[in-house]
Amino acid sequence: MSSFLHQRPIQNPFSNAYPVSPRSSSTSQRPISIFSPTGLIILLSLMVILGVFVPWSGMPVATFSNSKKASSSLSKWRDYTLAEAASFVAKNGTLIICAVSQPYLPFLNNWLISITRQKHQEKVLVIAEDYATLYKVNEKWPGHAVLVPPAIDSQTAHKFGSQGFFNFTSRRPQHLLKILELGYNVMYNDVDMVWLRDPFPYLEGNHDVYFTDDMVAVKALNHSHDLPPPGKKGRTYICSCMIFLRPKDGAKLVMKKWIEELQAQPWSKAKKANDQPAFNWALNKTAGLVDLYLLPQAAFPTGGLYFKNQTWVQQTKGMHVIIHNNYITGFEKKIKRFQDYGLWLVDDHALDSPLGRL
Repeated sequence: MSSFLHQRPIQNPFSNAYPVSPRSSSTSQRPISIFSPTGLIILLSLMVILGVFVPWSGMPVATFSNSKKASSSLSKWRDYTLAEAASFVAKNGTLIICAVSQPYLPFLNNWLISITRQKHQEKVLVIAEDYATLYKVNEKWPGHAVLVPPAIDSQTAHKFGSQGFFNFTSRRPQHLLKILELGYNVMYNDVDMVWLRDPFPYLEGNHDVYFTDDMVAVKALNHSHDLPPPGKKGRTYICSCMIFLRPKDGAKLVMKKWIEELQAQPWSKAKKANDQPAFNWALNKTAGLVDLYLLPQAAFPTGGLYFKNQTWVQQTKGMHVIIHNNYITGFEKKIKRFQDYGLWLVDDHALDSPLGRL
């Protein structure tokens, strides 16, 4: 034979044909052919060992490697700072931000689809208020979400009027102030909004703070852009859900005053406050010191006007820019209203979002 295993004789466990003794081991060594019964058994055994045990021995290593890689990715986003995120996302010194907890992800996606249609999605930075949102957004759209500690309880943050909702919304001026201090222009939107047109051409001039009126009373098309007069409660009724700020001292002053007003009017079971009254007090108390600009009502209507005054909607057709689905509470009700008006885009156009289907 041409090939042999040259080693000590191996006793066949199935026969006594080659008994080994101290004497015969030194004088009677017989080579074993791989084509002999014994050789074939040995070869088959080696193949079984290689085929069965080697793949299994590699699996824990691969699993550990993948687990380590996933853990490293999560750690990366945990340590991702607002300064790093703003630098990565900003375009021409401008950011568009929203603050989102996990229950609002469908609304985030709907809002993003509408922004993508206006080609401004690359400016969007999602302020994630819980780690589930942080990881989900960055998994789908790396670098476009950041969490500013501490994380909040996402299950209590979505109920309007609750302390969780107050804690969620009261962080808004802190986020905006930090971005202004980093030197960026910043637009804030709630995610129950839909863009119909590009809002940036409406940000005329070089004012400090731009905002929208939340009152449903119809204004003249050429209405003043000054801060409206106070209402019955001694303050204005400006919406805190659509704001544009330039990194100027006036805008920073309003954010600092907003933070002060929130601290002075904390949530209680009796008052069940939200962030909007404090924002209005901040505007009213700094009005003489800050360059303020009221955006046109026809372009930025409150939900109480757009969804409830169809005569006005027809009269201003083609002028609407951003629609806010407010003056209604509850996820299901908001979704139903968007669906009724053809503004719930997620079902048919999810792939137009940078996040795709969630």
